[in-house]
Amino acid sequence: MIILITPDGYVPESAEAPEVGRRYYLEDATTGTLAQGKAFHALIQEYWRSGAHSYNVKTFNEFRDCIKRDLGAGFDSYIWADENGIHKAEKLTDIPMDARMDRKRILGKLKSWADYTMKERRESIDRVIAEMQQAGVQSKKFFEILDGMKKG
Repeated sequence: MIILITPDGYVPESAEAPEVGRRYYLEDATTGTLAQGKAFHALIQEYWRSGAHSYNVKTFNEFRDCIKRDLGAGFDSYIWADENGIHKAEKLTDIPMDARMDRKRILGKLKSWADYTMKERRESIDRVIAEMQQAGVQSKKFFEILDGMKKG
């Protein structure tokens, strides 16, 4: 259910309206939702368990970071070094070309899932699902997650 808060109350923006006497969690619909977070994390947990991925990692945390780097929003800032010291950059293109050519001189800070926009969350989830399907994940849990997303 999506509602718009107005000075006079609220306006339902979907077919369903809140029921009198029920309790609801209020979330900002322009940012990511709790349901998106649960879906993303359930998907990558199942992807990890399936063993169908080709990431060269030893722990789930390393795997999650690879997913966020490759299929998520990536990095939100960078730190790089040269002969003059250590520098910060917001975008990779802000780093001089000579430093970009030697990737060992650059560290990226992954964007936190909490800071993803709703669009970034939706696109990341879509990419994870596509990669899982391409990798051949066909577990019961994977299909349960997809079914829950369709119903929710």
